[in-house]
Amino acid sequence: MYDQNHLLTRLARHAALTPDHLFAERPGRAGVTYGGLFQLAERIAAALTDAGLTPGDRVAVQVDKSTEAIALYLGTVMAGGIFLPLNTAYTAPEVAYFLSDATPRIVVCDPAREAEIAPLSPAQTLTLAEDGSGSLMQSLPGTASFDAVARGEDDLAAILYTSGTTGRSKGAMLSHGNLASNSEMLRDYWRFTRDDVLIHALPIFHTHGLFVATNVALLAGASTVFLPRFDPRAILRAMPRATALMGVPTFYTRLLQEADLTRELAANMRLFISGSAPMLVETHRQWQERTGHTVLERYGMTETNMSTSNPYVRERRPGTVGLPLPGVELRIIDDAGAEVPDGEIGTIQVRGANVFQGYWQMPEKTAEELSADGWFLTGDLATRDAEGYVTIVGRAKDLIITGGFNVYPKEIEGLIDDLPGVVESAVIGVPHPDFGEAVVAVVVPEGAANPVATETAIRAALEKNLAKFKQPKEIIFAPELPRNTMGKVQKKALRDTHDGMFS
Repeated sequence: MYDQNHLLTRLARHAALTPDHLFAERPGRAGVTYGGLFQLAERIAAALTDAGLTPGDRVAVQVDKSTEAIALYLGTVMAGGIFLPLNTAYTAPEVAYFLSDATPRIVVCDPAREAEIAPLSPAQTLTLAEDGSGSLMQSLPGTASFDAVARGEDDLAAILYTSGTTGRSKGAMLSHGNLASNSEMLRDYWRFTRDDVLIHALPIFHTHGLFVATNVALLAGASTVFLPRFDPRAILRAMPRATALMGVPTFYTRLLQEADLTRELAANMRLFISGSAPMLVETHRQWQERTGHTVLERYGMTETNMSTSNPYVRERRPGTVGLPLPGVELRIIDDAGAEVPDGEIGTIQVRGANVFQGYWQMPEKTAEELSADGWFLTGDLATRDAEGYVTIVGRAKDLIITGGFNVYPKEIEGLIDDLPGVVESAVIGVPHPDFGEAVVAVVVPEGAANPVATETAIRAALEKNLAKFKQPKEIIFAPELPRNTMGKVQKKALRDTHDGMFS
């Protein structure tokens, strides 16, 4: 049934081999087997096709985390569609841009937001709630045996939007081959099997939760403790019967605040993985002392899936993101494109089956960052030691990663600069013990006395237009911004000035 479909051939394997094996344990709801998950995916694929979906059409999805949403992802791919997950925190103006750019055939949103989202696009709007209710589920046929639409390695399976250097989000096009090859490699490298129980507490609108955690579990035939959101107490309750956890550094800093986290509680666990943002060496040390486990840190991007990982068996070095993964080529280059010697700083480039197909409807931007021979310029600055371990030291791109989510300053600055009473602004990332980086806005008001641009006014404007994770944790007023002799704002100077504000 799935033989012609490159990604589904792999993901559905265990549904055929062990249909009664548990895929997801769900707090407060019945568990979901592999057979049940893929039967639902087939019914969704049939419903999407009946609704007019044709191969290559986009399905934009902004819904809360649920196993039904996983089945929607699988059903979209099964029907030959392109899955377009959107952060549930995005506001209507943010969603409007994605829908106008991607022109989806179908939009699926939470029932509570249907009146807000439906007018943003001519696409057909369906709904799906966290409890599995909604018009999508009501439209399903009672039973369905769906023959997956033929797709090849280079056909698109998903588009994920990521921050752009101009502030305009870019749609990273990921193919069946990109997703299947990377997830299979991670399954083997991290030694996931049918015996594993993964604590799945990540969101599924992001590469980490959907294409790493979910795909790896499906490919291994593993079970998951499928948590709707990050909940330290729920994770601790799951640990005695689980074997693995994938998270962002914030997960680990918050779990370390729990008195019940002990070596005895984590004794059944075999693997703790962290990514999406750098983990502090101190967090590594504290985790090892409290649990007896060394966190395995890895590095990837929306455009590349996972590119490096600390070893499973050999030394996991705090402060590094490990070695290039099997099948991934990595080099560190200078501004002229030449590889730098070990120990020197340069920009990471990667090449391999993991690297995306380019940016949706942005051929010029694709050509700038993805060479004709397949090398992707990540914009991340790093060093590599003599043994091949890579250490990220910064970002050439002016990007903030807070709690594992990408934030591009230009988008926030544009909104602030448009407000009455604002001369200009600069948004920076400042080290934060919980989120890795915190978003901070430095604002120059028109007048020091009785300014129109108050913190209250700025926050009120941003709350209407930005997801919460993009909103500044602090707003600082300054008489001017530091500039170099060419007049360019010196954000490094601002970061240095405010470096310790959250310590």
